[in-house]
Amino acid sequence: MEEIPVYLFTGFMDSGKTSLISETLFENEFGKDAKTLIILCEDGDVELDEGKLRTVGASLVMIDDVSEITREKFHELHEKYRPDQVFIEYNGTWELAPLLDLDAPDGWTIVQTLTTVDATTYEMYLNNMRTMMLEQFFISDVVIFNRCDDETPKAKFRRSVKAKNRKAQIVYERADGSLDENYDEELPYDINAEFLDISDADYGIFYMDIMDAPKKYVGKKVKYLALVYNPKGKLKKDVFVAGRFAMTCCVEDIQFIGIKCKYSEASRIEHRSWVWVTAEVAYEFAMEYKGKGPVLHAIEVTPAEKPEDELVYFS
Repeated sequence: MEEIPVYLFTGFMDSGKTSLISETLFENEFGKDAKTLIILCEDGDVELDEGKLRTVGASLVMIDDVSEITREKFHELHEKYRPDQVFIEYNGTWELAPLLDLDAPDGWTIVQTLTTVDATTYEMYLNNMRTMMLEQFFISDVVIFNRCDDETPKAKFRRSVKAKNRKAQIVYERADGSLDENYDEELPYDINAEFLDISDADYGIFYMDIMDAPKKYVGKKVKYLALVYNPKGKLKKDVFVAGRFAMTCCVEDIQFIGIKCKYSEASRIEHRSWVWVTAEVAYEFAMEYKGKGPVLHAIEVTPAEKPEDELVYFS
């Protein structure tokens, strides 16, 4: 069975989804000589020219209500258009479950999800429509913050996305459409130091950075206050996870984030106990990461008191 790639575009109205589709088709000549079916689930300020679409073999279909996201509708579209590829511009206010759970036509496979975000309104949407926005981030392969300027808090935006989806690629675009590559995460500690004493306030940022770029930590020694994940029979006898519960943005988003730690006395450390971990960082294959990732080789593990605030944050 031949795969029919589906490209899913998410984001709120006027965040740039339609412009991205147009740019992909006409400027990048994506899928040249392929029959493209574009399914629009909202009508924004930017419109696609159906006449121009026909010049690149693209057809446009409008879906006005989430109730139309059905097996029958999509199979009907498949039979009518027989596309080689599908673009879906999804309505940012609709739940994603009807689409993701859909019994799609044979071969239809979501191969990439792109989320567009207007940097000028991002924080407003995050405060008022947090669940919808985070749901989009969770499935995104690429998050594009457009309309950025010199005042855009890119590090803050990046952390809010990475807290929900560590693997998402993040792109920043300026108002003129050019890429904004003048960005470097400013860490709250000296990454060039051989010993990193990570405070509670810095753990969330440390965790995301070491997961994103583990190689730059190899050989460094780190120390931080950790909550132990070590349930009986779940891990190897010389392994525990040293982490913390983190609040990504609200109480509903609290999750445990930890790093695999090798320690010869790991079996003696109680699950959910508090410890000070001092370890050297390595970059190794780990089943927990389904590939290579940061692994701590403990130098010292000592009992610690539970902190007054057990949560860490990403701000």
